[in-house]
Amino acid sequence: MNVTNQAQALLTPFAMGDLDLTNRVALAPMTRARAGETRLPNALMAEYYVQRAGAGLLITEATSVSEQGIGWVGNPGIYTDAQGEAWQQVTDAVHAAGSKIFLQLWHCGRTSHSDFHGGEPAVSASAIRIEGDGVHTPLGKKDYEVPRALETDEVFGVVADFVAAARRAKAAGFDGVEVHGANGYLLDQFLQSATNKRTDKYGGSVENRFRLMREIVEGVIEVFGAGRVAVRLSPNGVYNGMGSDDFRETFRYAAEQLDDYGLAYLHVMDGLAFGFHEKGEPITLPEFRAYFRGPLMGNCGYDQDTAEAAVASGAADMIAIGRPFIANPDLVERYRNGWPLAADTEMTTWYGGDEAGYTDLPSYREA
Repeated sequence: MNVTNQAQALLTPFAMGDLDLTNRVALAPMTRARAGETRLPNALMAEYYVQRAGAGLLITEATSVSEQGIGWVGNPGIYTDAQGEAWQQVTDAVHAAGSKIFLQLWHCGRTSHSDFHGGEPAVSASAIRIEGDGVHTPLGKKDYEVPRALETDEVFGVVADFVAAARRAKAAGFDGVEVHGANGYLLDQFLQSATNKRTDKYGGSVENRFRLMREIVEGVIEVFGAGRVAVRLSPNGVYNGMGSDDFRETFRYAAEQLDDYGLAYLHVMDGLAFGFHEKGEPITLPEFRAYFRGPLMGNCGYDQDTAEAAVASGAADMIAIGRPFIANPDLVERYRNGWPLAADTEMTTWYGGDEAGYTDLPSYREA
């Protein structure tokens, strides 16, 4: 389907609660790791987001809510006042460019490594190691380690870290926050039965496994209001060793519970571009529509045609686009005008470095 000569539902405005978005394209959160050892947002990052402000909504790369939650080299943080204040240059620049921006709140959990934590193990729902290729640490690539299961009375501290991060995000001028509950990070580790073998109030039943996400969402809503809070889920994903036999029951329950809050949107990694756990038929956006009545955002492997089809059919209200936005900072303008897309950049520039492969990609008009 060639949508360039059609109405292009994807490019129509969207009222997301009290926020008016210029179109239904979101910049997907992608870890670009340009914050350095201080994890302070900087002018280069501001330039990167402004270049992509043609999207109706920008979602920042995953941002650490605490030192305990760190598990990536060079990603930004929001666990200190200095980090929060540094984000202001990004939000001011994006707003001046006419777009809206949400901060994604992140705790890596077991995907981290003791190298990030002074020799102390990473934490998780249970002491279950990822079977995978390994993790990039400040001291080089290492094998995954067995994490330490958080004690029951420690979980409150995780909730408090997310709430404190949300307060800093609000002070920094963000339009809202997205709670990262996907892709095998800490909240996903608590939610899924494959990684949560706890016997306390945070384990066992799906209600208990959802408890941490509920407490974090409710805490963050106290800061921003429900209409400025979003959640990201990945029901079909195998990334970071995920995939549970009861995934359909688990994610239906999560979507139904989240629907009660009146969130800004539910961000669903419905595509299979990061792999599929093959525990049953994938959960699709139309299936989520039956569980979640608020704004629904699809993600993972969409191009212009499939994104347009999802929005035009009513399966999604918005679509988050990731990798095509790296080489095409003016992606929305290219969609609107039917201009060809630039080829993908070298993967070596995706995660860390300087402006190369980050802010030096030309627009179509400049090329």
